Amino acid sequence: MMLSMTAFARCDHEGQEGSFYWEIRSVNSRYLELHFRLPDTLKSIEGELREAIRAKLTRGKVECSLKFVANSSQQNLTINETLVSQLNEASDQVHNIIGPGNALDALEILKWPGVISQPELNMGQAKSDALTTFSTALLQLLEMREREGKALTTFIEQRLQGIDQEVAKVKAILPEILIAQRENLLTRLADLAIKVDEERFEQEMVILLQKADVDEELDRLQAHLQEVARILKGGGTVGRRLDFMMQELNREANTLSSKSISHLTTKIAVELKVLIEQMREQIQNIE
Repeated sequence: MMLSMTAFARCDHEGQEGSFYWEIRSVNSRYLELHFRLPDTLKSIEGELREAIRAKLTRGKVECSLKFVANSSQQNLTINETLVSQLNEASDQVHNIIGPGNALDALEILKWPGVISQPELNMGQAKSDALTTFSTALLQLLEMREREGKALTTFIEQRLQGIDQEVAKVKAILPEILIAQRENLLTRLADLAIKVDEERFEQEMVILLQKADVDEELDRLQAHLQEVARILKGGGTVGRRLDFMMQELNREANTLSSKSISHLTTKIAVELKVLIEQMREQIQNIE
């Protein structure tokens, strides 16, 4: 199955140690780029997160953000009253020695190591909850990439059908264009009252036909269309291959345009370029 690189996932979880809120965003990129925003207490799990993503994705810029809110029991602060009393007594003693104006204020006391304490976070449980929730969010991201991939496949297949129809038009009208071109030249020569050397005229027509012959380009166009369809059917990591095929299709469309001897074929060549460019833009989002 073909995957899009554009997707978003969000997953929340209420755990024993607190609430976990994951967001994962993915956009197109030539390579796999991973970016993380994690709380300081959970930065140690980044390595495991990277491994989990690399096991599932091969391309795309992926941004992972985790917000962690500890349970209220983890947020309660406890004051060491004994230590505060000792600090206050020590401050009074210093005050008696050095004079007034140097007593400790409350904020300075609170900054003293050991004055404030709070329940320790169960890091093992918190890491487990964070990783489990991330796995769920990553699965949601993959599901969205699959849905987007299906939509892109349908879009490209429609453009392939459009190109095939335009190629069929060229093949159908080309003989008529060549005949009309011959008659137009004869008419212009007659209007100018120029005597025509039949042998020389036929030689010039052969040269013109050779320059205007686009059968080879049309055959290559159809072969490229078949290859693109085959790649789509095979699925997997095909973004770069499809991008290369768009270059090949565009090359044949340009050649068709340069060989055009009629406004009809010129119009078709322009339409081919439009369809190819529409596909190319969407293929930039394919993994």
